[in-house]
Amino acid sequence: MGRTDKTNYYLDIAETVLERGTCLRRNFGAIIVNHDEIISSGYTGAPRGRKNCIDLGYCVRESLGVPRGERYELCRSVHAEMNAIISAARDEMIGATLYLVGREAKTGEYVKNPAPCSLCKRLIINAGIIRVVARTGEGTFSVTDVGEWVTDDESLSGKFGY
Repeated sequence: MGRTDKTNYYLDIAETVLERGTCLRRNFGAIIVNHDEIISSGYTGAPRGRKNCIDLGYCVRESLGVPRGERYELCRSVHAEMNAIISAARDEMIGATLYLVGREAKTGEYVKNPAPCSLCKRLIINAGIIRVVARTGEGTFSVTDVGEWVTDDESLSGKFGY
């Protein structure tokens, strides 16, 4: 058995984190790594102390037929990237990499074309994170330079991510 490369090692950890997710649509796990050290982790779930969708047995956005990528204000969950960012100090995140893995709640399949939503992109930029690595399949991933989101403002306005 060969040694797992560093990128897939961190993605495997993010994938384990997503198992704590409580969304009925998609669950994501995120970890922030800087200088080869895990700074924080986060998964998709309701704010602390509030009931999760899996506990309630329904998703408001799904029951209203809201398409993915729209009307996040109706969602009970805090995204994995947001939870990871609020759990870390900014000075530790400057120059860091965010590793992201998502799975469909109903099928367990990897999320196709995983990417942070436009609000998470803004938080990632302001946190000082410079790279996002997202698992696209078993052992495969995409790498995004966050600087592209700064120079390409359009990337913050579309229907991307969840």
